[in-house]
Amino acid sequence: MSDFKSIGVSRWLSESLNAMRIYTPTAIQKACHDCIGGAKTGSGKTIAFGAPMLTKWSEDPMGIFGLVLTPTRELALQIAEQFAALGAAMNIRIAVIVGGESMVEQAIKLQGKPHFVIATPGRLADHILNSGEDTIEGLKRVRYLVLDEADRLLSNSFGSDLQRCFSILPSADKRQTLLFTATVTDAVRALKDRPTPTNKPKLFIHEVDSVDKVAIPSQLETYFMLVPSYVKESYLYSILSHEDNEKKTAMVFVNRTHTAEVVRRTLRNLEIRVASLHSELPQQERTNSLHRFRANAARVLIATDVASRGLDIPDVELVINYDIPADPDDFVHRVGRTARAGRKGQTISLVSEKDVSRIQAIEERINKKLDKYEKITDNKVIKKSLQSVSIAKREAEAEMSKEEFGERKRTIKRKSQKDDSSNYKIKKPKNKSRK
Repeated sequence: MSDFKSIGVSRWLSESLNAMRIYTPTAIQKACHDCIGGAKTGSGKTIAFGAPMLTKWSEDPMGIFGLVLTPTRELALQIAEQFAALGAAMNIRIAVIVGGESMVEQAIKLQGKPHFVIATPGRLADHILNSGEDTIEGLKRVRYLVLDEADRLLSNSFGSDLQRCFSILPSADKRQTLLFTATVTDAVRALKDRPTPTNKPKLFIHEVDSVDKVAIPSQLETYFMLVPSYVKESYLYSILSHEDNEKKTAMVFVNRTHTAEVVRRTLRNLEIRVASLHSELPQQERTNSLHRFRANAARVLIATDVASRGLDIPDVELVINYDIPADPDDFVHRVGRTARAGRKGQTISLVSEKDVSRIQAIEERINKKLDKYEKITDNKVIKKSLQSVSIAKREAEAEMSKEEFGERKRTIKRKSQKDDSSNYKIKKPKNKSRK
């Protein structure tokens, strides 16, 4: 029997973990009670909160036992897959509540009182607001609440949706709350000092390692390349097609959805097996892209930061920052897609003339200088790829223009601006009577 039994995990769950070739708990898995858990990516945070929840649930498998909130659809689906695998022997029922799927079908699942609900805050808030009492009634007796990628969830962008979700849940003294993150921010730490019910122990923080070690694993090689911004695609293609990298699985991170689509189509035109993951794609295409990449049907995944957190794709060997993120913590999360669970990995950042200050902030955050990547030279790029990549990019942009890529997003933005302007009233100055 594995060491999981020694930390209170039930026998059936220990056997399930053994079947998945997970034999020994990691530090974060040993430390999980009522807590804020901070540990580097790839350290097994899902099992850290899943194992105690499933152990307690198996003692009394009634109603909606646990709710897991997470910032992205892909993370929600991944967590649900792991819960399903762990609880297969106990006929576990799970509902995934995310955007891009049928509200009606999700409402039916919630009404059926699944054992665990894995949700994004926005879609669950929609159900609380619109789907009726029968749909949300089961959430009022939840025993466990988990905030995964808590630093992201506690940012302003999720504030109102989180408040709506919390409004339907049992009070803090009637549920157990667990927060997990690879980045323990000040907002997360501040929760430690919040008042707790008198019958509950004070919330504690468990950070597995120092901040710097959590940020960048020692087995991760970090490089940069200085490149002109107007020919970045040529340098990217040269890296991916270099003999040292041509067989590697790679994730390429960009800052905008439009860039993601241009890069994907350009690389596809150059006969690289590529997929993309960004918010402009329908949910089914997002899911298919992830499945293709995991199955190695696509060797390269072009993604915005929707894919930077938590996704467990074990065989990513190379992460390329095509665009440099404004927030150094986003860099940490991006490169955390490789060098996971003790494996080696490599990251290369394409640094243009406007990115120097961002790179300096990143180096300060990770307490490490990036090394210069010297396997690609300007002469090689000009000689071997500049012309072919330029043609492929023009074809990609012509396709996107013909298909009106991004028009739906632009229409929504124009409508929002129109609504805002119609709600704005100019106050006329009052006429002052002369005496």
